[in-house]
Amino acid sequence: MIDHVSIGVRDLVAAGFFYDATLATLEMTRLYDRPDTIGYGKEHPEFWLNARDDLPPPALDTGVHVCLRARSTSAVDAFYAAGLSNGATDDGPPGLRPQYDPRYYAAFLRDPDGNRIEAIHFAEAPA
Repeated sequence: MIDHVSIGVRDLVAAGFFYDATLATLEMTRLYDRPDTIGYGKEHPEFWLNARDDLPPPALDTGVHVCLRARSTSAVDAFYAAGLSNGATDDGPPGLRPQYDPRYYAAFLRDPDGNRIEAIHFAEAPA
């Protein structure tokens, strides 16, 4: 079982503003805040941002993909909207992804550093 995930960001302050807004839609808040790292979670930090001044400019695909569980399809929708409103780029709008599972409802974003961030909810099975 994975306890936490860390990703590197070039501008920790800017990334903090982005993730404060985006992760709030998934009921995650900033729980740890230091000059070089921020930790988000519900009860303990599970998702970390680490300042990395030497990161190259965002690429089309950094190779980073983090998927976070949402409580509902509306939370997935809110995650997507908040991300786009706070500097993300679209990497797949909210919707069912039956190629993975008939109940797989997800949205994909690229954060300002190019990291692929996904929110998922397993919806009720179609009738």
